[in-house]
Amino acid sequence: MQILFEDDHLIAVNKPNGIFVHRTSLDPEATVFVVQEVRNIVGKHVYPVHRLDRKTSGVIVLAKSKEVQSELNSSFRDREIEKSYLAIVRGYTDEKGHIDYPLTNDSGKIQEALTDFETLQHMEIDLNSGTFPTSRYSLIRIFPLTGRRHQIRRHLAHILHPIIGDRPHGCNKQNRFFLAQYQMNHMLLHAEIIKFVHPISRESIEIQAPLFGEFERMMDELGFSAIV
Repeated sequence: MQILFEDDHLIAVNKPNGIFVHRTSLDPEATVFVVQEVRNIVGKHVYPVHRLDRKTSGVIVLAKSKEVQSELNSSFRDREIEKSYLAIVRGYTDEKGHIDYPLTNDSGKIQEALTDFETLQHMEIDLNSGTFPTSRYSLIRIFPLTGRRHQIRRHLAHILHPIIGDRPHGCNKQNRFFLAQYQMNHMLLHAEIIKFVHPISRESIEIQAPLFGEFERMMDELGFSAIV
């Protein structure tokens, strides 16, 4: 787990795909968690200030005190935090897009949900993954404007460009194709950048998490060029 930023109040790490942020009933047999690993690194308790689900890699910020955690949680609630993600999705996406599609939470409440995206690259490979003799994919950068559960995953599935490797919101046919063709069983969604005002110093902080692991490998396998 790579450390991206650290001072007396905060630490940010690049989380691998497949690791929970903290202990959860979703997988009682899991033994590795971001909070536990970072606590071992810094030698004290740490407190996550935003969610990043198990299947998503990338930058996650943790506070070294509950007071700092509370300050940053307020910034998230007030939408003062800027985040961007990278994803590889099925099909050719538009150059830019805005998704305004309300989502229902676990309590059945319908909530406003807004997501912007821009297309970085299109790629077509000479392999049949479904109906057509070739297969098309897009590398996109995503800007969630609200923070609903699985918002990015659900929004991209809604516009028929599901994230490769996503379950249950993705395309099972594509997921089986990537498993068979590339032995790839991860979701290609990466939390790339987070920007915020430091709750203590009031400085503008920007933290970027480089691609690694399966996302980086699939960029190469599919022929996408490096992101600049």
